[in-house]
Amino acid sequence: MYRSHDRLIIIDADGTVIDAFSAIGTAFARHGMDLGDLDRFQKRRNLFKYLGGLKEFPRNLTKHFGKLGRKDLLATLTDVYREEAHLYPGMAALIRDLLATPGIRVGMVTRNVTHEPEITLARLFTRHGLEIGRLDFLHHIPLREEKTPYFRAARERLGINPARTYACGDEHKDFTAAIASGMHPFIVAYGFENFARLTRKFAIPEEVISQSPMELSARVRHGLNLAL
Repeated sequence: MYRSHDRLIIIDADGTVIDAFSAIGTAFARHGMDLGDLDRFQKRRNLFKYLGGLKEFPRNLTKHFGKLGRKDLLATLTDVYREEAHLYPGMAALIRDLLATPGIRVGMVTRNVTHEPEITLARLFTRHGLEIGRLDFLHHIPLREEKTPYFRAARERLGINPARTYACGDEHKDFTAAIASGMHPFIVAYGFENFARLTRKFAIPEEVISQSPMELSARVRHGLNLAL
């Protein structure tokens, strides 16, 4: 029925393994903008998430919506990601162990918002002693695009049983994409959406939510039989 007995895990980048909030905050600060604190950042949606909350919004709006302002901010964000951004504690070791374990295929589907995101992520991962080229695949998709078809296509291409597949993410859409693809979801509440929003607004079971990077690492390691 399935060609492979491998297992597959698909990893999200920003907010799951990469501390995107700190990177975005640094880029904003260099343009005189205030992103606000993490709690309010997690409660915003789309436009407000990247421009700051209601308190910071008018000032950020003025600075951000000129073409030159957007271009400069994106260039700064790209530089921050490539030279300064970091992975959450324990994530480099987890990814390294996943890549080194026979029978586990590792891929990444990301909406990373930087110039040439594949190059950006390669630079960031290299600074953490990881070779992004060792991933089985890396798909960068537009912000508005759903991950579901990419999850399904990757699983089908590798011929892996859905029951042996997993997907990590930090937003309710990541949970939806995982379930729609027949994958077990590993969802985190320290990235772009917090625990209350994930559970109360989107009814995501708390049993699949990790509230810290170390908890995510422990869940993944236990689930895939890696050393703790």
